[in-house]
Amino acid sequence: MSIQNQWSSKIGFILAAAGSAIGLGAIWKLPYVAGTSGGGAFFLIYLLFTIFLGAPLLISEFMIGRSTQKEAISAYESIAPNSYWPWIGKIGVGTSIVLLSFYSVVGGWVVNYFLRSLTGSLTGLELEEYQQLFGTIISNPYQAVGAHLIFILLTVAIVSGGVQKGIERVTRFMMPTLFILFIILVFRSLSLDGAMEGVSFFLKPDFSKVTSDTVLFALGQSFFALSLGISTMVTYSSYLQKGESLPRSMFSVVGLTIFISLLAGLAIFPAVFALGFEPTEGPSLIFTVLPAVFNEMAFGAIFFVAFLALLLFATITSSISLLEIIVASLTKGSNDRRLKTAWTSGIFIFMLGIPSALSFGLLGDSLIFGRTFFDLMDFLVSNIFLPLGALLIAIFVGYKMSKSALFDEMSQGSVVPQWLFKFWYFLIRYVTPAAITFVFLHSLGIL
Repeated sequence: MSIQNQWSSKIGFILAAAGSAIGLGAIWKLPYVAGTSGGGAFFLIYLLFTIFLGAPLLISEFMIGRSTQKEAISAYESIAPNSYWPWIGKIGVGTSIVLLSFYSVVGGWVVNYFLRSLTGSLTGLELEEYQQLFGTIISNPYQAVGAHLIFILLTVAIVSGGVQKGIERVTRFMMPTLFILFIILVFRSLSLDGAMEGVSFFLKPDFSKVTSDTVLFALGQSFFALSLGISTMVTYSSYLQKGESLPRSMFSVVGLTIFISLLAGLAIFPAVFALGFEPTEGPSLIFTVLPAVFNEMAFGAIFFVAFLALLLFATITSSISLLEIIVASLTKGSNDRRLKTAWTSGIFIFMLGIPSALSFGLLGDSLIFGRTFFDLMDFLVSNIFLPLGALLIAIFVGYKMSKSALFDEMSQGSVVPQWLFKFWYFLIRYVTPAAITFVFLHSLGIL
């Protein structure tokens, strides 16, 4: 593999992988899903899924990618030639295309709000006015599609630069900045009078609010937050040198993801409760309630600009990982075709995302199975394709790959105790497939 197609260091890989995980899933989606799904109970279930299902799956994808040094589709072909197993990678690439098509629509909203915050036009409004403004922005076809295009162009520009000069260079700057901004916001939020009510809502479980949907959403959130089930981490780990420790990398990525998820809740819910707002606003929480929250704070305009910059950073780092798996699979690691493939893929994804961008305006009344195009894409990816992909990866690693080869791969670059490997192998072979299958079938009403 060309040196340009490898991470220059372990920290570069960890920051890029964490950047893929820490995006809209942790900052946009987790707060609003937690707000509508029981708060602390949802967060606890999400944590359990992340630790006992997400982490074993994450290192599984690491081992597939690093052992083969190939992108998503070719990695499965290398391990299981002349079989149907490469369809895991193909499904992952297809899911990435669909996911990025509507993910970039929300990314466009973030771009729109960030630019508006710089002009000061988001200050001094009431909650109802923020709600009206958000409705106007997402329903206006020119603003919705235009911002969607800008976000896609930003993503393509970074990915077209390659692994070291594009992805790694950007995430090395964005991720530390993201952590600093988040910590500042958390301290400001917790300093408000009445903030502890929000902390209690977010961290104190109320299991009376738990439903089968809560469990399914927590499972989907875990996979969404860690970028699992679509072989993104197979592609990212294929750029990793053989001497790096996969267990340490896994613990770093999972730890950073949980940390950011915790910070997101502590930055948002204490401020929401302290200022008398409701946490059940839904997907528009950070675009309607949070501007009103920051508007009530001293120096709120500055803090809101910082929050939107943080959100834009996180959104971009996730979107580049989604586009990278697509570009890497199409170019098969060839840098000669990267630029053309990145732009061609970006244009196609932009076109595919237009119906999602128009789902809140021109196509708002055009429902498919009772859902708008945007909601349908979100539901299919989060609650069907990600769990399905994760299930197939667990079965592939647990039953197709050699146990001895897995231990050797996990042990490269670190000393792995036999008990730890056996515990992971038990989880990935039995617990993970059973848990995903049970939650999935229960959500469909079969169990």
